[in-house]
Amino acid sequence: MADTVLYELTDGLATITLNRPDAMNALNIDAKVALRDTLRQAAGDPAVRAVLLTGSGRAFCVGQDLKEHIGLLAADRAGQSEGSTMSTVALHYNPIVTTIAGMPKPVVAAVNGVAAGAGAGFALAADYRVVADTASFNTSFAGVALTADSGVSWTLQRLVGHGRAADLLLFPRSVGAQEAYELGIANKVVPAAELAAEAVAVARRLADGPTGAYAAIKESLAYAAGHSLTEALSKEDELQRRAGASEDHLAAVDAFVKKEKPRFTGR
Repeated sequence: MADTVLYELTDGLATITLNRPDAMNALNIDAKVALRDTLRQAAGDPAVRAVLLTGSGRAFCVGQDLKEHIGLLAADRAGQSEGSTMSTVALHYNPIVTTIAGMPKPVVAAVNGVAAGAGAGFALAADYRVVADTASFNTSFAGVALTADSGVSWTLQRLVGHGRAADLLLFPRSVGAQEAYELGIANKVVPAAELAAEAVAVARRLADGPTGAYAAIKESLAYAAGHSLTEALSKEDELQRRAGASEDHLAAVDAFVKKEKPRFTGR
């Protein structure tokens, strides 16, 4: 199972790589469990200050492994399985997405190829997406008579608006990198040959930054998406008090006065 997801931690940057290149990183049960547990490991490790999520080979992730899925559906119908095949949403996809979106450290998705279905959902849940110019996104769900999962109903419309999200979900199609940038899905598009270096540079900058402040920014954005202005202002006050008491803030202010570049420790 461990081989389906690779994990490397270097100087505060955790790189998580989906590693089923021959299957375009399709998500079988082993891969989903490994990705969920690896993300949780990164989220809970104080040595990790940023996460880089990517795929091996020519795809980021094409979503559910339909070959395995067909077999599991057949077992469901024959009464030979212990639970519904669709319980994977609650067991795997939801925890993966909530861990990506909720961990108190930034997550960068390096989209090296096709990101479809749940794979698109994982990329959309990240805080920043660096996308190869040869990559593409596809919601895919309606094409196999399913609805959105992996948080796509929440993330997509916040990036592109309700109307465009409805269009992309009702009429699934391949959205190329440039269009994804224009829609607001991609934060940065780079030549495919430069993706790895650029994504690492972005993630490294975040790993070297004020981790607590990044966590507060993530929390404030998520909170404000579902609350009133008054409530958001109260949350900002709470989070700013916390950030203002951090060692990183004090170090940054001191460095500013001295006209030096601040060195953040994540505390």
